[in-house]
Amino acid sequence: MRTGAAAGHVGYFHEAICYESDEELLAVVLPFLLGGIEAGEPTLVSFGERHAALLRSALPADSGVRFLPGGDVYARPTAAIRSYRRLLAEHVGAGAGQIRIVGELAPAALGATWDWWARYESAINHAYDEFPLWSMCAYDRRITPAPVLADVLRTHPRVALPDGRHLPSETYTDPLVYLTEPRPALPDPIQYTPPLLELVEPSPALARAAVYDADRGHLPPDDVEDLVVAVSETVTNALRHGRRPVALRLWSGPDRIVVTVHDGGDGPKDRFAGLLPTGNGANGGLGLWITHQSCNHVTMHRGTDGFTVRLTGGNAHVTS
Repeated sequence: MRTGAAAGHVGYFHEAICYESDEELLAVVLPFLLGGIEAGEPTLVSFGERHAALLRSALPADSGVRFLPGGDVYARPTAAIRSYRRLLAEHVGAGAGQIRIVGELAPAALGATWDWWARYESAINHAYDEFPLWSMCAYDRRITPAPVLADVLRTHPRVALPDGRHLPSETYTDPLVYLTEPRPALPDPIQYTPPLLELVEPSPALARAAVYDADRGHLPPDDVEDLVVAVSETVTNALRHGRRPVALRLWSGPDRIVVTVHDGGDGPKDRFAGLLPTGNGANGGLGLWITHQSCNHVTMHRGTDGFTVRLTGGNAHVTS
């Protein structure tokens, strides 16, 4: 049975909180959490350290609210979807009629890697819709750039306000539309320099070797191995499902390796590719799903000359 603002709703009830003070945040979140506990619903928080401490101090002792390790949950968009779907399925399997979650992204996600988190916020309207979930995603207007706030309102069907109202977002855009819109990837500054390496029609083995050769020992070994997997999967997809020629370019800096893989095709037809596994992987969707779990940032761009995937191992940077 659904309760609160989500009463009578079927599927995912997805709201944004765009607040300007700690008081406004608490005015929305405390009634949401306490209402869930009173209704006997699984009630969870996935906040960073500061806001988690703020909530703990405002909640009654032994409130029953469960705090998740936010940094672990929101490491990468695809991993977040996988983790939450598993968590939601466990609660539904235990008999939950509604699950309440309030969460926030790390401030770093609002910068260089926002593009794939915007895709995440849009895609989860589909990915979680089989569950009786009511969630709130909190965004601090004081530190969130205006373009990001615009995306927040386009990817959340509803907004929750400090005065207790729950209103539809006037600019909400269906994921099947939002995820098809062209979004040119902002360049990483390292791409303004000549690439360290350019390969045409590389085999996956040659692409893997190129990443290993480019590593100067500056990146953690796990980051290098993850990037090797991602590059191999992306090249394989381009050779199998794209349009020749396939071109790989690689840049290497002190804190990151950036690789682009370009082909002359249109890219995957499934707009959720990368964030959700697609079928049996026959159209490349499974490879992109693996890639999104293996990199610290992935961008995908359809241009007039074809489809480009950019993969970053290490720290992600883009120009403003």
